[in-house]
Amino acid sequence: MEKQKNPASKSGGILGFIERVGNALPHPFILFLYITAALIVISTLLSIMGVQVTNPTTNELVGVKSLLSREGLVWISSTLVSNFSSFAALGIVLVMQMAIGVAENSGLLTTALRRAILGVPLWALTATVLFLGINGSIASEASIIFIPPLAAAAFQAAGKHPLAGLIAGYAATNAGFTANVMITATDGLLYGVTQEAAHMVDPAYTTTPANNWYFMIVSCFVLTVVGVFVNDKIIVPRLGAYQGDEKATERDATELERKGLRNAGIFSLVFIAIILVGLIPGNGFLRGDDGSVLSGPFMTGLVPFLIIYFILVGIVYGFTVGTFKTANDVPKVMAESLTSLTGYIVLVFVIAQFIAIFNFTNLGMIIAVSSANFLKSIGFTGIPMILCILLITTLVNFFMTSGTAKWYIFAPIFVPMFMYLGYSPEFAQVVYRIGDSCTNPITPIYPYLPMIIGMASKYDKKAGMGTIISMMLPYSLAFLVAWIVMLIAWMFLNLPLGPGAFVFFG
Repeated sequence: MEKQKNPASKSGGILGFIERVGNALPHPFILFLYITAALIVISTLLSIMGVQVTNPTTNELVGVKSLLSREGLVWISSTLVSNFSSFAALGIVLVMQMAIGVAENSGLLTTALRRAILGVPLWALTATVLFLGINGSIASEASIIFIPPLAAAAFQAAGKHPLAGLIAGYAATNAGFTANVMITATDGLLYGVTQEAAHMVDPAYTTTPANNWYFMIVSCFVLTVVGVFVNDKIIVPRLGAYQGDEKATERDATELERKGLRNAGIFSLVFIAIILVGLIPGNGFLRGDDGSVLSGPFMTGLVPFLIIYFILVGIVYGFTVGTFKTANDVPKVMAESLTSLTGYIVLVFVIAQFIAIFNFTNLGMIIAVSSANFLKSIGFTGIPMILCILLITTLVNFFMTSGTAKWYIFAPIFVPMFMYLGYSPEFAQVVYRIGDSCTNPITPIYPYLPMIIGMASKYDKKAGMGTIISMMLPYSLAFLVAWIVMLIAWMFLNLPLGPGAFVFFG
């Protein structure tokens, strides 16, 4: 979509400054090249200076290694390709994208969301929009495009201000983007980077895409309640009654689409029943050898189960409604779904080198150990430290909107530092995800901001950047406060973040 021009984009002040700085940043690929080059220079200088720290895990001295040394040149020349091909997140992201692509291109996800939003009773409308919007990340960023206008149409049809629905949908799909009741591509993207960073401290450390699952499931319900409060108590009173001429145009599902949903629902019940048969009995085939569910093939292979489900349910819906005519259509759709990841694949090549170089030079460990020791010496740990990390993440999000790109930079520092302070890599990932997600809708350089301004102008001709950000701010702040309360509760109770993943490390 062509970026729309609006006067607010040329404004001064802090928003104008953020927009200018963000626009001045190079493409992430070039940015990581610059960072990697700086890393090589810095590691060489520190190596010459003899900088070293004591590894708290092994009590061994660890010094900076230069990539410009003979050892470094031999290492990079022999690992350049394997750094990329063995990148933990790459395979799972590609496979999940293919699976979700089948469900999305069959029309299942769009129809299910349309049916849910447009067919919901008035009393549950706002909560439904928010809950579905938060969980819309299962369709990746496509949810940002189709949920807000659907929500606007549903609000208008119910006699409520359509702009309130549009704003609720946009807030849910952006500020709540990281939360979901299911494992999504975002989980697949982040966990691999977290695991690579954890290897700086413990080379045998393993984690899974489900490492934040329990926390994110609870987040969906908490954010929905908070979002309803913000919408009903702040946004709707501010907007008042709708006086515009724009009419609702979104249609409900056709009879054939409803049949497709019924068949998809029947398949889903059968799929769930098979899983329950394998989980409920003490000797179920989806339990581990010790009878535990956590060590069984279902939990350890949760992502493959989801991949199989999305492919099959998409096939059931697609053949019912006719979007799939022959079996040959399925692999074609899977291939087409990967075209949206070509930029990501190229970016991963340079990111994989950056992380590998960070590990080789020992800079990640040295920064993490030094930072952890410094924070301990001044007593800046626990909740104050976590709030500081949240603040850093939210501020950087105003200048660099790619959540995964930021984690590639932060993970090699945050994850080992958290581990040395006694917190798990999974907890470091949760803290980062919260800070990254909350400020998405109030970031002036966010790529979807022009789109939502254009949608809002249908209902308010004067709507601009200031309109959107001013109505997004209550959602961002309320979500952030709610998540901070959840973090503190998880810390004090040491609740599991996901299967086998807890707040504290060791």
